[in-house]
Amino acid sequence: MLGPQSTMLFVLLVVAFGALLWWMLVAKHIAVRILAALLAFIPAMTFGIAVVNKYYDYYQSWNAAIADITNQGAPATTISATGNGLTTGFSALTAHHIDIGIARQYGLTLRLNVHGPTSNITRLVYVFLPPQYFWTGYYQNYRFPVVELLHGFPGQPQDWITVLGVNQMLDSLITTRQAKPAVLVIPDANGGRGISLQCLNQAGGPQDDTYLAKDLPAFISRELRVQPPGLGWGVAGYSEGGFCAANLGLQHGRKFSYAGVLSGYFQPAKNQLLNPPRQVSPFGGDRRLARLSNPLDLLRSLPIGQPVPKFWLGAGLQNTRDVRAAQTFGQLLQIRQPAVTLKLVAGTHTMPTWRKLLPSMLEWMTRGLAHQVAIYNSPAARARRAAIAAAAAKAKLLGERPSYPGAGHQRPGQQPSGRPRSRPQRSRPQRSRPPAGTAGRPARHKLA
Repeated sequence: MLGPQSTMLFVLLVVAFGALLWWMLVAKHIAVRILAALLAFIPAMTFGIAVVNKYYDYYQSWNAAIADITNQGAPATTISATGNGLTTGFSALTAHHIDIGIARQYGLTLRLNVHGPTSNITRLVYVFLPPQYFWTGYYQNYRFPVVELLHGFPGQPQDWITVLGVNQMLDSLITTRQAKPAVLVIPDANGGRGISLQCLNQAGGPQDDTYLAKDLPAFISRELRVQPPGLGWGVAGYSEGGFCAANLGLQHGRKFSYAGVLSGYFQPAKNQLLNPPRQVSPFGGDRRLARLSNPLDLLRSLPIGQPVPKFWLGAGLQNTRDVRAAQTFGQLLQIRQPAVTLKLVAGTHTMPTWRKLLPSMLEWMTRGLAHQVAIYNSPAARARRAAIAAAAAKAKLLGERPSYPGAGHQRPGQQPSGRPRSRPQRSRPQRSRPPAGTAGRPARHKLA
């Protein structure tokens, strides 16, 4: 088959280039020679692109290449994310544009424009809803775990779908009971081609961290039937997205309980901006901010008791830099986590390597997230939350401070406003002082 990586394609391109070159040499008219030279440039350029594509294993079929180039890697329906747009838009979409039978069999990929009110960023976001999202019965009222997937640089969010095939891969793993159903959220992590923000809040620029860790999870959990940020959310990425997953996971341990890093690095580099193209420090020269966004430094400095997500690390054996980075980070992680998953496969820093690593990561993360959700929804956990809510309501009614541990997230000795409570003054007995001039302690006040 004449695919984008087939040997026959390379042979045909070489033959075409040779034929055009021979035509240019034997032609007598100068105009014909110029035409042959121009035409020869086409197979030469195509050959170079095909070599790069084969090396990185980017497009395995013409359909994948066409879908990516024409931006058709997912359904072209764009639903406004402002206000309550997705709720009403999704209902309309379900009624008029979606075959529920197909969605129940293969799932559904949405293409959204999501605006972040805090970051003031609007980005393209793909959301894959697994088939179980449309099933009746047990899953009808089930709130699904979420995995936020972050791409590398250069790259686009649809690469997860058109190149890595993550939606079909997850569906296959669920069918064979190797993974659990989860919603995949795949945002544009940089804001366009040629831009690299490393999921950081750029000093004086886009607030990527805020968008990806606050605005986007808040919107998705509000508009879809998924878990709120926390125990039911994970984050994962490859290459630059791997750094994003590690940094966001450590920075926001209360929002992400699982983190997967595929061939990632663990120290921030310079950001790449456009108009004009330039590299800049993400932190504006502030060394303190740089340390706070360095996963290696964060692991050493995070306070005891601060939540740290469970980590899965992966890399290609032929890329020693990726392997050493993962091993070093894993060693530091063991200070907080006794068992850290590190998976090494044959490969380098390329898509084929991440395609090999992805099934293992999805299996590990979706099972872990589903287990967390099951614990949270267990009868014992529900009873405890009900008891806490009842105690809080009773305390509020009586104007007392709740007596259960961690009520109101207040420190001992603080009022609900967070100000230290004033301690009542205890009356002390007056000591009789001996008259001045007598034995004992000298008088400090004049006697009347």
